[in-house]
Amino acid sequence: MPEAAALSASIGHLFRKEEEVMPNVTQLRQDHANMARLLHVLSHRHKTLVSGERPDFRMMREVVDYILDYMQGFIIPLERQCTQMLCERSEDAAPLCQRLIQQYRTLHERLDKLSDNLDSILMDQIIPMDQFNADLREYVEAHRDYLRAERQELFPLMRDNLSDEEWQQLTDAIPHARTELERLQEAYPELYAELTESDVVTA
Repeated sequence: MPEAAALSASIGHLFRKEEEVMPNVTQLRQDHANMARLLHVLSHRHKTLVSGERPDFRMMREVVDYILDYMQGFIIPLERQCTQMLCERSEDAAPLCQRLIQQYRTLHERLDKLSDNLDSILMDQIIPMDQFNADLREYVEAHRDYLRAERQELFPLMRDNLSDEEWQQLTDAIPHARTELERLQEAYPELYAELTESDVVTA
């Protein structure tokens, strides 16, 4: 199908940016960019709700599911291994990793709550929408802070202290995460359009 081919090409373009510069660091930064785009999508849905319109809650649920799966399947193992490796080599690593772990736990709690509330909405149960809107906004802001801390503090430590082989171990899970994102974009063409058009700041 031409649409599928165009989709695949566009997604590939997103993932290949700067790949020749510093492959391991760049792979993680590209994943950060994709996560930032998903947060941008959720932020837009928050604005839709505030304006009094009804967004596609099912698509929001899929995005939240993807983020939960990604954090569980990739971020947790990555940070567990990083904590072990980095703490052996850098005195700056322990407090940073502990702070990121605490941020992660808070994020996960917020995301679980959003997931449960989206389930309730999809089952036509009544929930306080003002509180849901506030929870959504606070989650997006908290996750952006988390990404910023990883990008500005954790990644430089990793770059300076990990070997190429260790980097490869940490990035082996990325292709699975990308496959899941492609599936999500194929299921929701409007999401694909937003991801390719959004120009989020990740630096």
